[in-house]
Amino acid sequence: MKKRFIAGAVCPRCSEMDRIVMYSSEENTYQECVSCGYRDRQPTAEEMAQAAELETRVRHKPRAINTPAQPIKFFPQKPKETRH
Repeated sequence: MKKRFIAGAVCPRCSEMDRIVMYSSEENTYQECVSCGYRDRQPTAEEMAQAAELETRVRHKPRAINTPAQPIKFFPQKPKETRH
């Protein structure tokens, strides 16, 4: 099993930089901190495809609005001046 250091990676547990190694087994890919022993399994492509996307303000489902369309006046029209 060949372990590779991830340059610039910061451990989420101990906040040490450049202490994270990445390695793969037959089924999964792991990240591990050599300082504190933190270990995390990376999700597989199948798990990523099955995960539901979170609804955000950018990615949301449109809501159906059943109101009729109406024109909007941004500026009221001034009454026309009549010349005498």
